[in-house]
Amino acid sequence: MSKKLLIALAVLLCLAGIVFLFFKTTNQETYISVDDINKETPQGYIGSASCKQCHLKEYNEWTLSDHYKAMQIANDSTVLGNFNNATYTADGITSRFFKRDGKFFIHTQSEDGSYKDYEVLYTFGYYPLQQYITDFPNGKKQVFRQSWDSRQNKWFHQYAGEVILPDDYLHWTQAGQNWNLMCASCHSTNLQKNLNPYTDSYHTTYSELTVSCESCHGGAKTHAESKGKTRTFVLASQTQELNACMPCHTRRGEVTQHHAMVTEVMDEYLPEVPVTDLYFPDGQVLGENYKYSSFLQSKMYHQNVRCTSCHSPHTGKLKAEGSKVCLQCHAPKYASQAHTFHKGNPAETDCRVCHMPTRTYMGNDVRHDHNFYVPRPDLSAQYGTPNACNACHTDKTAGWAAEAVVKWYGKQRKPHFAENLIKGSKGNITALSSLLEDKTTPAIVRAGAIHYLGNHPSEKSFALIKRELHNPDPQTRYRAVVAISEYPLNLYENDLLPLLTDKVKAVRMLAANALLTQKGLEACRVYNRFEQAHQEYKEFVLSQSDFSLGSATAGDYFVKINDTDNAIRFYERALLKDKQLNYIRLNLAVLYSGKAQNDKAESFLNEALKYEPKNAQIYYDLYLLYNELGREAEAKVALSKAKALGIKGRF
Repeated sequence: MSKKLLIALAVLLCLAGIVFLFFKTTNQETYISVDDINKETPQGYIGSASCKQCHLKEYNEWTLSDHYKAMQIANDSTVLGNFNNATYTADGITSRFFKRDGKFFIHTQSEDGSYKDYEVLYTFGYYPLQQYITDFPNGKKQVFRQSWDSRQNKWFHQYAGEVILPDDYLHWTQAGQNWNLMCASCHSTNLQKNLNPYTDSYHTTYSELTVSCESCHGGAKTHAESKGKTRTFVLASQTQELNACMPCHTRRGEVTQHHAMVTEVMDEYLPEVPVTDLYFPDGQVLGENYKYSSFLQSKMYHQNVRCTSCHSPHTGKLKAEGSKVCLQCHAPKYASQAHTFHKGNPAETDCRVCHMPTRTYMGNDVRHDHNFYVPRPDLSAQYGTPNACNACHTDKTAGWAAEAVVKWYGKQRKPHFAENLIKGSKGNITALSSLLEDKTTPAIVRAGAIHYLGNHPSEKSFALIKRELHNPDPQTRYRAVVAISEYPLNLYENDLLPLLTDKVKAVRMLAANALLTQKGLEACRVYNRFEQAHQEYKEFVLSQSDFSLGSATAGDYFVKINDTDNAIRFYERALLKDKQLNYIRLNLAVLYSGKAQNDKAESFLNEALKYEPKNAQIYYDLYLLYNELGREAEAKVALSKAKALGIKGRF
């Protein structure tokens, strides 16, 4: 028998790169029974115009909001950009903006590299930037990279300094700018993505094009017919309100592509946790994470503050200017020079300058961090994290700022999770253990600690992670399942099995995947309730397969259940979406070798070398393949290169 190609498949346990959480506040809340909430079917949505008759004040306020202009039909009253035959050059591309027969067009580079005219069908947002959308085949809508800066009245490009090729994931014609995938659920009401995962096509629907009353309150048909006696989705408690805002004001994945009003966050969404790459090591915002996961770190959240404490629920605007919104609750002394140690210039004394520093996203969109951090230049001096003081005093050191803080406020700093989180991000297990032991640690931060423990496997890490599998907080349980899945199943199998019937869908489906990954489908069928949780995981994976990594995860899933044809289908689609996913080529080589299609296996390995010419694993896999094919001379060369690049102990 010939020697078969043996390549370890890199199983990607990637849940759209995102995790999620649910928090209880320390304050007493009055919850409305789920049975009392009007959960309408899609047919129960009747449109914002139906709300106007009884709720005129709220309706008029809504028309002043960003929500009202989230997405609109492109016409002379909605389009802000200059379409008077204007041109703009960026990314090596010159685009032209013009009108024809009263319609708006952009002449720009297409998916095949040629230039075409595309009709602008929709506007997306309006301030500080407005984007534009056109139709593509298979139910797809694409968002142009060229955007209108409505603050400076000019065209701009979010990647103006980069050359993005037509087959790049970030090119406007590819998945990174696909409306159905990246944008739609937060810009329209009752959005149903309706992805067909096997054809990578959409039949996306919505009840109202923009973000309307029913986006937050749910379908109003029964409410209107009963003349207000039947309630819509009620936002009475802090949790209910945050659950209404969270889906669009946090960086998150989706558990399902068919959404209802949120009563349990993790049945629907996967909010991110404050870990590095997305956040600074101390929990301050770094990437485009929006606000929810930052807010859950804050003392404000734990004192029952909610979005509408500061923002009008219908206009979205602040209830007062500058520090006045803070002084609704905080004592006037915090606005005095005795607290700020700065003179009366609002640019220096506005509470937000120190406690809500800004970062800029999408090229010109300035946003405030919502964890309301107290500046800690002492931590900056020690660990290199940012602080608000040096954001203004750029000519000074963090040490200088730390000395000023000591001079003004004394040597002692109030306890805060930041230092242990910083240490934990660097693998300090003792610091991570302290975060888990401290009852005051916000649940979102505890979840981040579990993430870091998963990155640093050890006996102590395992014991800490295992203990959190049954934490009351579902985000923590979820993260614990992710982290513990890297350990041998026999060490925690009995602790994992109860999670197959967890009350939260995200935890159930991840427990099923952890079992499936280590035991295979047939061995898992003996577990009570495995089939339901497994089906939920499969539906989740397929619903996310329009992402490049989602397609890769779907490929991994089908490998686990021995469905080679579908594994190949989704792996190849992942590469079509993002050619940089090089490990997928190695996985495909394995699968094609198993189907005795060694020519394709060799092709994928040689293609992989073009992306990573110094990857020892690829040469080793070629060595195995050449050996199987009897091409001894080539096998010898490949093995020699694998050894030279670091493959050891495998011969």
